Amino acid sequence: MSPKPPEGESPPLDGGLPAAALVELPRRAFGIYIHVPYCAARCGYCDFNTYTAAELGGGASAASYATTAIAELALAARVLGDGAPPVDTVFFGGGTPTLLPPADLGALLAAVDDTFGLRPGAEVTTEANPESVDAVALEQLRAAGFTRISFGMQSARPHVLATLDRRHTPGRLPDVVCWARKAGFEQVSVDLIYGAPGESEPDWAASLAAAIELAPDHVSAYALTVEDGTRLFRRVRRGELLEPDDDLLADRYVQADETFAAAGLTNYEVSNWASGPAAWCRHNLGYWRGDSWWGIGPGAHSHVGGVRWWNMRHPTEYTERLRSARSPAQARETLDADARHVERVMLAVRMSDGLPLSALTESARSSLDELTATGLIDGPARAEGRIKLTREGRLLTDTVVRALLPDS
Repeated sequence: MSPKPPEGESPPLDGGLPAAALVELPRRAFGIYIHVPYCAARCGYCDFNTYTAAELGGGASAASYATTAIAELALAARVLGDGAPPVDTVFFGGGTPTLLPPADLGALLAAVDDTFGLRPGAEVTTEANPESVDAVALEQLRAAGFTRISFGMQSARPHVLATLDRRHTPGRLPDVVCWARKAGFEQVSVDLIYGAPGESEPDWAASLAAAIELAPDHVSAYALTVEDGTRLFRRVRRGELLEPDDDLLADRYVQADETFAAAGLTNYEVSNWASGPAAWCRHNLGYWRGDSWWGIGPGAHSHVGGVRWWNMRHPTEYTERLRSARSPAQARETLDADARHVERVMLAVRMSDGLPLSALTESARSSLDELTATGLIDGPARAEGRIKLTREGRLLTDTVVRALLPDS
């Protein structure tokens, strides 16, 4: 949740929001995202807003980060006022959140509860690299109130992990998943990446089999993208590594979908599979459904009532803003009705629930016959009034979205 920000308008120094945005706040689910911008080492493919100790130098301290992030929570409470509902979901992302001590992560979660209140049954997730936790840390996180953990597995093949600059070994995953289960986590998720240079079809099959062997509640699988400015981008540009083509990535996706389906994991969003609706990532559902969330941390994005803003990216600038009692927001934008419609179509069509036919404009409906005939949307679902992607449609999601948004 910390992509490179677009241009936007300057937000007020106190972080205040328009009254119209605040009116929407009690009507929707409300989540908190906490970005922890620290990593032990930078992966070659990563362009997220993260920093190693060497990159930060003395400019910002992980040791004091919890205190700084709690200061932004206090700001959020002042801005949102009494209209903020209890928090449905909390998600710690990064970076590597579990580089912070469990006590710090627990203190941040307790601050969320003290500030806004956690709704009964709230989902509380942390991402974790396999090498960043042990059995004791997982027990402490569970005791602090974390209910869900997402491990960055990426691959089961050592040479693929090496290409991605990942530091863990494949054998670490069974251990950490076992420890998380013993600690009492309600849900365990693993993340995979396919299409890395040098990854063969048997390599990907081995990674899928290893993931299934872990019996996860949830799996995310993403095609590798070569982002400008990353180490991987430079290696590809120099000819050291070959970038995978679209046909290969499509084959990998189909292979994953078939494997997960055979193991009882159902696709509920283009890149996500789960054992059932209870295992769907509720925090991400909030993003996809246009709910409200406040993003804590450097570069974090927030959304309330059609107003979206993003924080200063560097931890030092972020910290200095809060220390001077100013909002750390760098810029913001207000989405008009057309922009919100576009986002609704783009995101809803990615989910297994699909998009109500009634949400489409008349000009968009003219494309439905062709989309159905070419097998990109499901015919029976359309007859029942919903637009749902087939597997072929998931492979060509952007094509479908462009057809459903002819006026954008």
